Amino acid sequence: QVQLVESGGGLVQPGGSLRLSCAASGSILSIYAMNWYRQAPGSQRELVAAITSGGSTDYVDSVKGRFTISRDNAKNTVYLQMNSLKPEDTAIYYCNAHILAYVSSTYTARDYWGQGTQVTVSS
Repeated sequence: QVQLVESGGGLVQPGGSLRLSCAASGSILSIYAMNWYRQAPGSQRELVAAITSGGSTDYVDSVKGRFTISRDNAKNTVYLQMNSLKPEDTAIYYCNAHILAYVSSTYTARDYWGQGTQVTVSS
């Protein structure tokens, strides 16, 4: 089975920084796009940042210039560096990745999700 495990969330004051990590494990052959989503209470889940296998990145407008997504392909890990955090960044952050893996005696490419990590920005 493939698992995505996130870490790095927590409570931070406005203007502070956090770094989220998400490590993929299992019978992985290849990881394509890796993404970070977030969901605030009462809101729909939104795509925050994305990175392709080649390193191209994209961000939602509200985080441009403050967040940076990166990946370490050797470690099957994606990161989200979050700077100048604002109260409106408060949400559960989820890692998502499109992965080709050997599961149940077959090769299958599909999306996987992490369990989520809480980020709270408050004074």
